[in-house]
Amino acid sequence: MFIQKAWRTAAFGLYGFTQFTKSGFLDHAKKFREEDMQIRLDGKNCLVTGANSGIGFATAEGLASRGATVYMLCRNKERGEAALNQIRSKTGNAKVHLEICDLSSLNEVKSFATKFTSLDEPLHVLVNNAGLLEHKREITAEGLELNFAVNVAATYTLTELVMPSLEKAAPEARVITVASGGMYTEPLNKDLQVALTEWWAKKYSDKGVGFYSMHPGWADTPGVAKSLPGLSEKLSGNLRSNYEGADTVIWLALQHKEKLTSGAFYFDRAEAPKHLKFAGTAASHAQINSIIDSISSICDLHAKG
Repeated sequence: MFIQKAWRTAAFGLYGFTQFTKSGFLDHAKKFREEDMQIRLDGKNCLVTGANSGIGFATAEGLASRGATVYMLCRNKERGEAALNQIRSKTGNAKVHLEICDLSSLNEVKSFATKFTSLDEPLHVLVNNAGLLEHKREITAEGLELNFAVNVAATYTLTELVMPSLEKAAPEARVITVASGGMYTEPLNKDLQVALTEWWAKKYSDKGVGFYSMHPGWADTPGVAKSLPGLSEKLSGNLRSNYEGADTVIWLALQHKEKLTSGAFYFDRAEAPKHLKFAGTAASHAQINSIIDSISSICDLHAKG
């Protein structure tokens, strides 16, 4: 067990250093097709969580610059308004809206989802970007561990509750969930976004909604600087920009669905492996149904497998 864990950590370190850094992005970008990013999103509605900074901000700006109506879901009103004004000014798109919601509160997530679905508008793209990496254990007012509340419970609850809006945008609707590279070093108990995406793709296979997870690489975001100062300092100058981190999110939002595989994991505009070789993490995906049952019960939602 110890040897396998040590292998996972070492293999991930090497893989990350060669793939997830700015130099990795520049290397992969040699194969990118310029025309892939020239598709317009006029008339499409997009919802981006954690949109006031980092990859979420770059994503919201990228979608708005292509004509989309963008709903920025942010916790802090002041920072959200500053980001909103910046994106409107930079893109010339007035159809960018700010929605305030603290994703650590399931009650707020449910309240927002009810309000959003009552608009009776199609939702073409949902980007589950918001994420936390707090090292000190903190419990929310609703009794959930803070990282779990934001990274898993809110992502699951929001996606499930806005499904009626997504179905209205079928067959072009899609959910893009930003995942952590930490999944490569752990079985299915820490980072559930990739397995959740697989589960959603299977559950909603007949609804005309595509589900994709992606890794942004190691980007120089405020979140990384705060949560992983060692990594930020060690890779100073070789971390990706927020726009490089958001590149694959935007790419996934723009492509025709025939080019994509629902349930797949993407990195730098290409489908990527979900497990490192010999890491012993693949078998844990079989646990997903029982884990979803637990999450659903915690979130007070009824999961229909």
